[in-house]
Amino acid sequence: MTASVETDAGARSDEQFILWILVWSELIAFGILLAAFLVLSLLHPESYAMAKLHLNGRLASFNTLVLIASGWFAAEAHRAQSIHIRRAALLGAAILGFLFVGIKVIEYSGEIRFAGDAAFHAFFELYFLITGFHLAHVIFLGFVMLAIARRAETETVRTVTTLWHVIDLVWLTIFPVLYLG
Repeated sequence: MTASVETDAGARSDEQFILWILVWSELIAFGILLAAFLVLSLLHPESYAMAKLHLNGRLASFNTLVLIASGWFAAEAHRAQSIHIRRAALLGAAILGFLFVGIKVIEYSGEIRFAGDAAFHAFFELYFLITGFHLAHVIFLGFVMLAIARRAETETVRTVTTLWHVIDLVWLTIFPVLYLG
């Protein structure tokens, strides 16, 4: 009995370690991309300021609220004792995540024409790289939440909601840097 408990604790410790490696690797990857954006914005302040005028700040602001609401559902999924509430909260988080994706695609449709314009000194290339990388994470984790909602085991829910919150945190960093700064 004791060996089984120790093995379970060791496995959970390994899972925690891997989760935090993943969390920090995501933060570092996005940090490098944002640092590159900030350096270029310092080198080309006029063209970056002009490029930001072509972004849809209202859609991005609304999308930020959608992602925050999705994060609330993810937190509820983690806190829930009932599997039914956990499932519903995971579904809510995923649906709002996919709404975020839809809104972002609408936003992209108005911005894509500026990609490759030399006057903006790679602003839009970095913008699409950073937001597209984030978007890929939202899509992937949205599908993961849908997949795990069926069984909604506590440890799996904790892992996916932790990653969801990291991606929320990343967006809450991306938003002011790209849209407001």
